[in-house]
Amino acid sequence: MTSATSVIDRNVAPERAEAGAKPQADHAECQMREIHRNNGGQLLHFLRGLVSASASHTAEDLLQETMLRAWRSLDTVPIEPESQRRWLFTVARRLAIDAYRKRQSRPIEVNLFDIEPAAAGSESAETVIATLTLRDAINALSPSHRSVLLELYVKGHTLDETASLLSVPVGTVKSRAHYAMQQLRDALTHE
Repeated sequence: MTSATSVIDRNVAPERAEAGAKPQADHAECQMREIHRNNGGQLLHFLRGLVSASASHTAEDLLQETMLRAWRSLDTVPIEPESQRRWLFTVARRLAIDAYRKRQSRPIEVNLFDIEPAAAGSESAETVIATLTLRDAINALSPSHRSVLLELYVKGHTLDETASLLSVPVGTVKSRAHYAMQQLRDALTHE
């Protein structure tokens, strides 16, 4: 993680430096260093209180973004220390709110280490039994019913495509699919 000061060191106002305003850039750099020195610790402490304890890196990122915003609009940052601090804390708070909203609008991230391994013992046995029961139920279907289920649910064809492939009317496909599913359901729930 780079600190906001190192960002300042690398980005010494390129647009200002190009304009040949080296003394002004030096003054801005000194001013930014002073802002960071005077407020960085308190801002980081404040931001750590706003984000979850497990996301301390987020607080550091928000501090860096706050300092970057101050750098970009250095001419609007108040000079008086108390006003300057209020300005920085307002920016930091708004950035934290935006980061929170952004996390809320995204799906929950799952750590692969949190996923439980495949169960051993009785759950595995139940899975094997369910698989064998399903296989027996499918084998008990007539070939015409099996072929309709294969085309619809395994290969993903539409009713019309299945009817065309099997050379039967669409109504027959619907009927066979209905009765095949009913037979499978009965076989799985009654055993």
